[in-house]
Amino acid sequence: MEETVGTTDAETAVEAETVEVGTVEATTVTYPIAPGYQVNVRSGPSTTSKLIKVLPYNTRVPIRCQRRGQKISGPYGTTDIWDSIAPGQYVSDAYVKTGSDGFITVVCAG
Repeated sequence: MEETVGTTDAETAVEAETVEVGTVEATTVTYPIAPGYQVNVRSGPSTTSKLIKVLPYNTRVPIRCQRRGQKISGPYGTTDIWDSIAPGQYVSDAYVKTGSDGFITVVCAG
């Protein structure tokens, strides 16, 4: 019987984990860009990276992951954290209101 209970507990843990992951993926959290700013979106975490586009005023962005890069000063302080808003698209965290001076999500791979 103990083996059966152990198996049941393991199966329950996997099911709970699956539900949690599905819930996180289904919810997209977005963060506001600083009011009064149009923010450059770059191909990498620096101002020398290729300009992809410019975000309009009052934009909200999802943050897929974050990485360190060029240090930038903006309305939310000075930071070297850059936010990936889509594959190959980065904005400086100094212009995104995350409520934190540090990382708020996973570090980008690569």
